Amino acid sequence: MSAFILDPRLDADTTLLGRMGICRVLLMNDARYPWLILVPERNGLADLIDLTPEDEAAVWKSVRAVSEALKSITSPVKLNVGALGNVVRQLHIHILARYESDEAWPGPVWGKGTARPYEEAARDALIAALRKALPELIR
Repeated sequence: MSAFILDPRLDADTTLLGRMGICRVLLMNDARYPWLILVPERNGLADLIDLTPEDEAAVWKSVRAVSEALKSITSPVKLNVGALGNVVRQLHIHILARYESDEAWPGPVWGKGTARPYEEAARDALIAALRKALPELIR
């Protein structure tokens, strides 16, 4: 079995928080939205239906845990969860905290405005809070 390779675009746009189950948990470097991405560490996956039933259960367990943690930390109006993959084909699941005050509300965040990278202190504080809220996260 070959080593897992993360798509270079995901690697460039995110910070690794750790691993949970079979997924890498990544923080999108866009301070406009608390935005996490889960990537199942399986090569060759493009769609959710490409997962084995066992891996699918593990992924959804991680989606739920990460969603609950993000919601408890950020108190959003709504969580958005999606697996689009039109640009980055590697299977990945977005989990975003949304607010009526965010610049894309109520529409999707993709293609809206320009990403605003986190300031180091804000990024580190969010990562620390998420790691505390996710004790099963392996660094």
